[in-house]
Amino acid sequence: MLGAGTVVLPGVVIGDDAQVAANSLVADDVPPGETWAGVPAEPVNNNQRNEEASDPS
Repeated sequence: MLGAGTVVLPGVVIGDDAQVAANSLVADDVPPGETWAGVPAEPVNNNQRNEEASDPS
């Protein structure tokens, strides 16, 4: 999902289920399932999501 006003530079790949916040500038590939935001876009804390997915309880 790309937020409104997001700019993705040519050649950049956005992975499946990735999210990019509104008004971000994406200059690097975004891995699948990650959330990125900012100018330039950087990963947002994805650790919590990864920990919840791997928590067997």
